[in-house]
Amino acid sequence: MAKNKLKHFAELDLFTHVIQHPYQKENFDHPLKGRWNTDFFCAAQPITLEVGCGKGEYTVGLARLHPERNFLGLDLKGNRIWRGARTALDEGMSNVGFIRSQAERIGNFFAPGELSEIWVTFPDPKPKKGDARKRLTSAESNVRYKELLTEVGIVHLKTDSDFNVSFTLEVIRETEAELLRFSEDIDRDFPNDELIKIRTHYEMMFRKKGIPIKLISYRP
Repeated sequence: MAKNKLKHFAELDLFTHVIQHPYQKENFDHPLKGRWNTDFFCAAQPITLEVGCGKGEYTVGLARLHPERNFLGLDLKGNRIWRGARTALDEGMSNVGFIRSQAERIGNFFAPGELSEIWVTFPDPKPKKGDARKRLTSAESNVRYKELLTEVGIVHLKTDSDFNVSFTLEVIRETEAELLRFSEDIDRDFPNDELIKIRTHYEMMFRKKGIPIKLISYRP
């Protein structure tokens, strides 16, 4: 396993579609901020960001379905990002890339209004009260999302966690965000939605346990 990780990290350094700034503490503006569609992607298209993308299954899956859009996955774990980056490279996908950095750093990478859509897929619930601000659908996170999204930009949460659902719905109420759709069981409510049928490694684990998958879409 250790040898594989070292190999993956070495490959990440060579991938031109992976931007790496792990554990960055100093404030900075990345050179691609405000310029993703001119300096990174081959075509100027609406940009979707997956925050906490893990192995990148959702980022790559969305990019396969929608060549008319550009997709970026962000995660701190390089060994996870490698999987999605490797798949995108092997398939010759020009509308997908990855950022290795902390979720709270997204403002360092994107200009106001640069994103059209944000996906948060199966985030860690972080149930401890002291971790509330770190949750990926917290009020603090939504302030960042709102600044970086277009005026009609949307955030999607896909989760197995009832805790994540109740917390996110409460944040939506408290911040007067616009709830667009909510499902406690996407198989029941949206059986034919192609976007919802993309299944990550963790989602398959939850499904095998019989846990229904939830979805919340809202405009922060």
